[in-house]
Amino acid sequence: MFKWVKSLNLATEYTAKSFRNIMNKTVATGFAAAALTFAGGASALANDDKLMTVYYVYKDDQYIGTVSDKEIIVNMVDSKIKELEGSYKGLKLSLGSDLSFIPEQVFESNSEVNNSEAVNEIKDDLEVQAESSALIIGGKAVAYVNNAEQAKAVLAKIKASYVPEKELKALEERKASVNTPLPQLRENETRILDVRFSEDVSFSEAKVKPDMIISVEEAVKLLQKGTLEEKKYLVQAGDALSSIANAHNLDMKQLIELNKELKGDSVLKVGQELNVTVHKPYVKVIVEKEVFKKEEISYEKEVIEDSSLPKGDTKVKQEGKDGVRAATYLISEENGQTIKKELLEEKVLEEPVKHIVIKGTKVIPSRGEGSFAYPAVGGYISSKMGYRWGKMHKGIDIARPSDRTIKAADNGTVVSAGWDGGYGNKIVIDHNNGFRTVYAHLDSLSVSAGQTVSKGSKIGVMGTTGDSTGVHLHFELYKNGKMEDPLKYISK
Repeated sequence: MFKWVKSLNLATEYTAKSFRNIMNKTVATGFAAAALTFAGGASALANDDKLMTVYYVYKDDQYIGTVSDKEIIVNMVDSKIKELEGSYKGLKLSLGSDLSFIPEQVFESNSEVNNSEAVNEIKDDLEVQAESSALIIGGKAVAYVNNAEQAKAVLAKIKASYVPEKELKALEERKASVNTPLPQLRENETRILDVRFSEDVSFSEAKVKPDMIISVEEAVKLLQKGTLEEKKYLVQAGDALSSIANAHNLDMKQLIELNKELKGDSVLKVGQELNVTVHKPYVKVIVEKEVFKKEEISYEKEVIEDSSLPKGDTKVKQEGKDGVRAATYLISEENGQTIKKELLEEKVLEEPVKHIVIKGTKVIPSRGEGSFAYPAVGGYISSKMGYRWGKMHKGIDIARPSDRTIKAADNGTVVSAGWDGGYGNKIVIDHNNGFRTVYAHLDSLSVSAGQTVSKGSKIGVMGTTGDSTGVHLHFELYKNGKMEDPLKYISK
């Protein structure tokens, strides 16, 4: 990047680019030399003074100093570049500024040569650049790699994060054969139609400081995440996932995605390190693909009421069956997430069969409807079904009602109503549909065996008879003789 120009009768090389920049300096210097040489020629010869060649050094057209030999500067610059080449292996380095040398013949006595001053002036402000390939996104250079091949590798690796290289290659081959019709997709087959970036992406030659050039892997990470440095957070006492996420402008899903070892119910440990980097990719990968698959067509359901069938009873008139169709979808994904799904074509291979159920509506006073009412007036569940005090608690306990009235949970026939040991006053109702209910510890009974009762009618008063520690209702429910958890059936 050095340029030499011609002054007086000394022949040197110069470039067309530098000619206009330094022409004025050259002419001025030439006239000065000519005046010194010819006008003072007689005196100079009389004193037997000798002529010498000096070089005026310019950096980007700014005068730096005068040297006796331009090789002094050239060698210093070459030495600096070779020194940096050891630190930046594989990079093509060059001087970042234009140096010009203007030669002139002067008498030794009039020379203003200062080699060390010129060398130090340039050395202190020496800028070395490296040839690189700039990755440009949306018209802005965001990263620099060694060369164009590496730039291509960066873009290929980003695409390969979402589409296998084999499929990318097949896509390029199809694009090259534009007149070749695409074959019919087979069942469960996917065909990539296009892979592109969300922004305009290109690369071009650029000269930058060597330390600005990064590796292919770093460039991939930078473009995908928007940063090369992951931000970490050390868990403090009292921290929760939600509070950490909020403090770093993340939601819970993002925080868990950044830390694969976490789950929504994970227990944090003080000093645990979490990644809290907010990723803002410079570019996203858009993938369009065509998918062909067979899928079920859900059958419809229809309910037909029948007044001749007891309420609560149902029977299937026609079994439902899912249909089958062949469907072709156009799917668009952005960084692996589906953003659009469009049905392009479908063909019904097997029609679905409607599921038809007949539902009884006939009310029979002694027969339950199959749904159960809450057997008390208010109150709360003081004890649930399960093992308690070393033995099975067969039902639920309801205490502190607003009214102590006990009601039949459904239509039915009273099987028994009277004293039963630890149950105290107890009522058993058969709902004549496979269900039975039990009501215990009653203070008084309002029904007797053989009596038909309707849902919600009064059958007794809550009490504390039998083995009871306080006023409450003990309620049990059986289906086909098997004990069931009442909480699965009753509605308050």
